[in-house]
Amino acid sequence: MNYLGIDLGGTNIKGAVVNEAGEIVREASRPTNVDKGPDAIADGIAAVIRELEQGEKFAGVGLGCPGTVDDESGEVVCAFNLGLIHYDLRGAIKQRTGYEIRLGNDANVAALAEASVGVGKGAHSVVVITLGTGVGGGVVLEGRMLVGWTGAASELGHMVIAEDGAACTCGRKGCFEAYASATALIRMTKEAMGAHPESVMHEIARESGIDGRTAFLAKERGDAAGTEVVRTYVKYLAAGVTNVVNIFFPEVVAFSGGVANQGEALLVPLREEVSRQEFGGRYVKRHARLVNCTLGYQSGVIGAALLAKQ
Repeated sequence: MNYLGIDLGGTNIKGAVVNEAGEIVREASRPTNVDKGPDAIADGIAAVIRELEQGEKFAGVGLGCPGTVDDESGEVVCAFNLGLIHYDLRGAIKQRTGYEIRLGNDANVAALAEASVGVGKGAHSVVVITLGTGVGGGVVLEGRMLVGWTGAASELGHMVIAEDGAACTCGRKGCFEAYASATALIRMTKEAMGAHPESVMHEIARESGIDGRTAFLAKERGDAAGTEVVRTYVKYLAAGVTNVVNIFFPEVVAFSGGVANQGEALLVPLREEVSRQEFGGRYVKRHARLVNCTLGYQSGVIGAALLAKQ
């Protein structure tokens, strides 16, 4: 039997037929059309389902959505970037397709995919941290997503790591996201470039613009200012990751998103910092494995299908 997974994003609706082993059989996508309203989004989801059916009846349909969702009621409680507030998405899709969908937060279902068939396959517990425009997260314990009482659990980016620190988009100050996102890294890079006109980062920026790679590339060239930006960023990232490790002590912590593309250049110093700071770090014999995710963009649709399978 095959399952259908839908990854509902602000730009595109991606869908995939996924088999029992978590492998993608076929894919489809279409624009989300956020500007046309909630019912147009539901129409788009239904169109993707119909395109992928090809005469097949799916064993289940799962959907990953940004924001807070309630799988018990089938309601998207709040997905601000999609304009969905208390929207009965399950009812809308059932009316259009006949399918009773399962709902999960997009970061949570991506974590489910990595834990089940990706980098965390076979692990007891997996935490996925996404280092993109913001900081997202998903926690999977013994094969089950941690969603909490309201469905909004695992918002790892919004724990405070700096009291009265930098403003966060959520309205609080000092959040992990405000210091460990790609947005934060770019902010630190620009600040360092302003203070150090001699830095190699200026030359790199003229070649390719300023992004999450700039400071890392400068560090590779021996640039002092770039090296300091990377050191500071890793320090903040380690503070949040150490909190996650101390709370859950997962077998695997896996990273995705643009900053994670730095690979071992990021992970080597991060592992050193986290192992030094984690509770009982000098005495424990088993440490969380800090690695990069392996499923890429497919994690959302695979995880949604696996949610339906559960």
